[in-house]
Amino acid sequence: MSSEKIGLISRYYKNYSLWSMFKAKNLSPQKLAGFTALILSGIITLGTALIDADWKIILTAFTLTFLVSYYLYLYTLQNFIYRKIKLIYKFIYQTKASKREDFFNKNILPLKTIEEVSEDVEKWASQKKEELDMLRRNEEFRKEFLLNLSHELKTPIFAVQGYIHTLLDGALDDPSVNKLFLKNATKNIDRLCRLIDDLDEISKLESGEMTINKENFTIQELIKDVFDTLSLKANTKGIKFQVKKGCEAPIHVQADKEKVRQVLINLVDNSIKYGRPDGHTVASIYVMDDKRVLVEISDDGIGMSEEHLPRVFERFYRTDRARSRDIGGTGLGLAIVKHIIEAHDQTINIRSKPEIGSTFGFTLESGE
Repeated sequence: MSSEKIGLISRYYKNYSLWSMFKAKNLSPQKLAGFTALILSGIITLGTALIDADWKIILTAFTLTFLVSYYLYLYTLQNFIYRKIKLIYKFIYQTKASKREDFFNKNILPLKTIEEVSEDVEKWASQKKEELDMLRRNEEFRKEFLLNLSHELKTPIFAVQGYIHTLLDGALDDPSVNKLFLKNATKNIDRLCRLIDDLDEISKLESGEMTINKENFTIQELIKDVFDTLSLKANTKGIKFQVKKGCEAPIHVQADKEKVRQVLINLVDNSIKYGRPDGHTVASIYVMDDKRVLVEISDDGIGMSEEHLPRVFERFYRTDRARSRDIGGTGLGLAIVKHIIEAHDQTINIRSKPEIGSTFGFTLESGE
C-alpha cells in the first residue's frame, strides 16, 4: 500500500471529530462507543494496510470493524449504564417497579441521557438538603416554642401560687393585704385563661377547623366600631384615633367580619400598648386593584428595629420580653392575626422604625 493511502487514512482517522469529543464535558454513550470503535477500526485498518495494499480490503476491514465494535460496545455500555441508573432511581425514589413497568421503561420509553440523570440526582440532592434544613429550622422553632410556652405558663401559675400560699400562711386575716392578693391572683388567672384561649384559637386556625364565613361590609364602619370599643383604653394614654384623610369614602370588602374585627382589635390594641402618650393611631384604606383592598393601622410609638420584623408574627416572640410582659398580653396576638389573614388567602406585612412607630398592613378581598 502506498504511503499516500496510509497518510490519507491516518488523516481521516485523526480528523474524525476527536477534538469535539474530548472537548465535550460529558460524553454520551454513543460518542464513547463511536470513539472506541474508531480507535479499534483505525488500528485494524493500519494493520491490514501493512499486510495487504488492496484499498477494497482495507475499506471493508475498516467498515466491518467500526460497525461491529460500535454496536457491541454501545449495547454493553447502555446495559451497564441502565442497570446503574436503575439502582440510582431506586435509591432516589425508593420504589419498586413491576415487570411490566420495568419492560415499558426499558424498551418503550426513551432512555434518559447521563446529563438528564445527573440533573435528576442534583435536583434530588437539593430537595433533600432543603428538607433537612427545614427540619432543623422546625426543630429549633419547636424547642423555642416549648421554652416560651413553659415560661408563659409558669409566670402566672407561680404568681397565683405565691399569693395563695401567702394568704394561707396568715395574710388571709390581714384586711390590708388579703383583698389585694386575691385581686392580683385573679389577674394572673385571667391572663392564664387568655393564654389558653389564644392557644386553642391558633390550634383551630392551623388545623383548618375554624371556618371563614365571608360577607360584604364596609371596612370603615368596622374600624370605627373597633375605635369605639378601645376608646377608654386609649384615653388613659391620651392616644387619639383617626381615619387618614382621603380614606373616608366607604369601601366594601368580602371577608369574615368578626374575624377581621379580631384582627383590628389586636392591631389597634398593640398601637395603644406600644404607642407614646398623647400619640395617634391612624387607619388607612386603599383600593389596590379590582380584587384587593389594603388596610393599614399605624402608630407613632416605640417601633421596632429591622432585625425583629421577620419574626414578629411568631408565637410568643417579643422584641423586649420584660417590657412586653409589663404591658400585658399573651404573646400570641400577632400570630392569630397572621393566621386569620392567611385563612382569607390574603397577606399581612409590617413596617417599623425605633422611636418612629409601626405600620401593620393587610389585604382583604374587594367587595365592590
